[in-house]
Amino acid sequence: MNALFIGQTYIDVTMLAPAMPTGDDKAVADDYAVAFGGNAVTAAFCAARFGQSVDLLTSLADDWLGRMFLDMAAKYQISVHGRKVRRSSISFILPSDGRRAILRARDDAYLHPLPHLNIDGCRALHLDGHQADAALHYARACRERGVLTSLDGGGLRANTHELLEFIDVAICSTRLCEQLGYTPRSMLDYLKARGCRIGGVTEGEHGLLWYDERGEIARSPALPVPPQKVIDTSGAGDVFHGAYVTSYLERPGAAWREHFEFARAASAFKVQHLGNEAGLPSHADVARQRALYEGAL
Repeated sequence: MNALFIGQTYIDVTMLAPAMPTGDDKAVADDYAVAFGGNAVTAAFCAARFGQSVDLLTSLADDWLGRMFLDMAAKYQISVHGRKVRRSSISFILPSDGRRAILRARDDAYLHPLPHLNIDGCRALHLDGHQADAALHYARACRERGVLTSLDGGGLRANTHELLEFIDVAICSTRLCEQLGYTPRSMLDYLKARGCRIGGVTEGEHGLLWYDERGEIARSPALPVPPQKVIDTSGAGDVFHGAYVTSYLERPGAAWREHFEFARAASAFKVQHLGNEAGLPSHADVARQRALYEGAL
């Protein structure tokens, strides 16, 4: 095990359509994609696409969507540790004008206790807060072993405050700031107070507001992808997380600014592709995005 990701699996159905029909109306979408979904799950697939050896502890149902998900994971050589639920979770996503509307149906009633995995050799743990018991258990275990712990703070969970005590790198959304009553700037103060070595808030096209290893606050602007090239922003944050975890695993001695610069280029690639699988970048794709857009910053 090189890296462990813990989260909730979705099957994402993403449709490009001018509008969502209501009532008895019908419409035909311009395009669609079906792929894996879920915050930490998509981050895991991103790391695997970059060539990392990935283990994934996630919800898994014994139904046709669950079997389809296992086929997807096998394609990327991801070792899946399924935590059983009765039904697979699904998301319908409609991207439009740089935003995305999402309708989800989720089964997170786990039928068994958290599995105890052998984490010998693990070098990074990434969580999205789902599976609260497993997240806390493995965050604590990895912290005791000196393993990097990372959190996608996309939304408030029951154990967010407690979990942050064991997190090295916490990258949060503006949604979490709003839920906690913080501005992005005061959110950084909160993360510092919880002991996070690196903390940040993603602000979409405005980039990342974050503090580094010395506690100094900086803003890393997003790459200026032309609006006409932006197709689907869903999953861009998840790719960002998977990419900085990858960059850390490949160059653990590099500064976190370098990891985040790699990750923002990966995220820029994602927004130009429909669906999560098509938006997984390679190293060559990241290099191409940096060559195209970094000079314009």
